[in-house]
Amino acid sequence: MSLVIQHLAKRYGDTTVFANVSLTVERGEFVAIVGESGVGKSTLLNCMAALDTWDAGSITLDGTALGSLSAEQAALLRREKVGFVFQAFHVLPHLDVAQNVGLPLLLLGRPDAARVGAMLDAVGLGGLGARLPQTLSGGQLQRVAIARALVHRPALLLADEPTGNLDPGTAAKVMDVLIAQTRLEGASLVLVTHSETAAQRADRVLHLAAD
Repeated sequence: MSLVIQHLAKRYGDTTVFANVSLTVERGEFVAIVGESGVGKSTLLNCMAALDTWDAGSITLDGTALGSLSAEQAALLRREKVGFVFQAFHVLPHLDVAQNVGLPLLLLGRPDAARVGAMLDAVGLGGLGARLPQTLSGGQLQRVAIARALVHRPALLLADEPTGNLDPGTAAKVMDVLIAQTRLEGASLVLVTHSETAAQRADRVLHLAAD
């Protein structure tokens, strides 16, 4: 798996969010992207997942030019190759923990209770599969989100401030799980963060600055 971004630019009307962004992420590499608020870090991450459009440049994932895909094709590519961990968790409150984690496999038509159970064990939530999200702590919810993002073995994991809502101790434990599981699966990890502590654990740290 390789992610290649060349001369990417994003604008909202007359306002430039970022411009001339180029980077390559190799298979299994952990890259952290840091920068001040408002420089477009989360927007850049959304572009990597083809969740957002851009105005110039290109993004290629595993040889596929994301800009050439229809909305349906982009959704299918995300289901197969991309996992996303959000700061706000985005678990579904009406589904239990196991159902939340298993959702990517269900969407792919490959339900696998054993895989879901293994992922819950891996993130330290074994035995909690029948619990509803509202009964969990913030750190537990973030581990549910990590398990869900990795359950289908994506080639690329994108994490947007995954420790932003957590206390330092819980944040460190969540980063331990995130790194261990991506290493185990051989996935590439791109992390957007304000946390210097989290960024220091990356193989490379890139700074996104205002144009």
